Amino acid sequence: MFRALPFLLFAWTHTLAATPNILFILADDLGVRDLSIEGSTYHETPHIDRIAREGARFTHGYATCQVCSPSRASIMTGKYPARHGITDWIGAATGKNWNRNNRILPSEYTLHLPHEDTSLAEALKEGGYRTFFAGKWHLGGEGSFPDDHGFDLNIGGHHRGSPPGGFFSPFRNPKMKDGPKGQSLPLRLANDTATFIKGKADSPFFAFLSFYSVHGPIQTTPDLWEKYRKKAAKSPHQGDRFLIDRTLPVRQVQDCPIYAGMMETMDDAVGIVLKALDDAGVADNTIVIFTSDNGGVSSGDAFATCNLPYRGGKGRQWEGGIREPYYIKAPGVARPGTTCETPVTGTDFYPTLLELAGLDPIPTQHVDGVSLVPLLKGEKIPSRDLFWHYPHYGNQGGEPSAIIRRGDWKLIHYYEDGRNEFYNLARDTGEQNDLAAGEEPRVRELHAALNAWLGTTGARIPKKDARFDSARRKQQDAAIKSQRLPRLEKQHANFLDPAFRPNPTWWGSKVTRD
Repeated sequence: MFRALPFLLFAWTHTLAATPNILFILADDLGVRDLSIEGSTYHETPHIDRIAREGARFTHGYATCQVCSPSRASIMTGKYPARHGITDWIGAATGKNWNRNNRILPSEYTLHLPHEDTSLAEALKEGGYRTFFAGKWHLGGEGSFPDDHGFDLNIGGHHRGSPPGGFFSPFRNPKMKDGPKGQSLPLRLANDTATFIKGKADSPFFAFLSFYSVHGPIQTTPDLWEKYRKKAAKSPHQGDRFLIDRTLPVRQVQDCPIYAGMMETMDDAVGIVLKALDDAGVADNTIVIFTSDNGGVSSGDAFATCNLPYRGGKGRQWEGGIREPYYIKAPGVARPGTTCETPVTGTDFYPTLLELAGLDPIPTQHVDGVSLVPLLKGEKIPSRDLFWHYPHYGNQGGEPSAIIRRGDWKLIHYYEDGRNEFYNLARDTGEQNDLAAGEEPRVRELHAALNAWLGTTGARIPKKDARFDSARRKQQDAAIKSQRLPRLEKQHANFLDPAFRPNPTWWGSKVTRD
């Protein structure tokens, strides 16, 4: 269902040129609930919100995986992770190299973006676009960097998934020069992207701004920390910040001032590139996309945000791990301020952009995506199932599983013990009521469809780990509850202490010469 905000319809008068520009903005580890337009009352994201208000906001937008590399590869290939083979973040241990005392051995996976695929950048380049990449790549090392997959220019994209030098210069990134000491990484990436846009405004361009934000390590400036520390103090959280959900503690509130500061800086960076479009006079002929590669980190890593009412977060199989901001601004195609409730996923960007660019589809390439142009125009697309396959353990407590969503129904199949969870997302957004026992015919139907899809894609299915020690597992779980949980509570309360000082230079941010 597609709805438009009447007071914005007056702006819907422009028509895209035959070859529009494309700006694709990809955040890292950003949860859909991190944005103010999606309900956050703590984080402030006016520039990202602007993209949603000036275009179409998909309220059931998904990444194709609960961790980064697989989702990024799906955007580039139009294929699900089970098909392109990158099913975990590149660098994660597999098989018997996994030494964390779990029931199964994580499956092997492809270690770089397959060269036999025609990447989205390659397809657009062949269609006459100048292509530019800035930021996080994490889709392979030497021989499989952005410029090996269709990008004319690459600033900062290499094999690492987190910024080697953190979020302030010196960046120690082999694919970009260090700026002045203390220079902000997201602002630097945005300014480099803005420079490219202004220099290529007279020819069609595809600019892919792929932030390292808001991936860990969480770092901000003292001024932004103080701003959000004071904001949290106006209505301090009462009670525990963390609750254990099956495997690890999960954050229940957004009040981390460090993370909020990172959110504001990334939003400011988005503002820089949007201003560049305005200044170059090409905003009305530029498609702008904003999304993220997986859910917010509510558990594991920095434990920095909360995705409620969605359950879980990055690395986890529930909605908090895969539901994303999903915005497409296409002037003259999508009415400003519209929302669409049709479920869509990361594989859909590829065929959508080809159609918007006036290029022929490549159905043998983007086999798992569909063009969303009909939805942008207020029409419909055929109903379909959406799928996920993650035969791994997430650092954030996620369990090896496969998922199918059909309409409002969602089935999660667990590889550890073969059980199924079954939810109705329309009635149970937070996935608290497992209906599997009372919906056996429908469970069998969806499980059969999921298995058929896994077979069609050649998905790698994990095997049992004979080394698993159940007694030791109980001890480990007990230690999480008795040691890690209280340690987290103390650490995150300390972030809001007026005396908090991470180090003398605030991760280097105080030594800027800009």
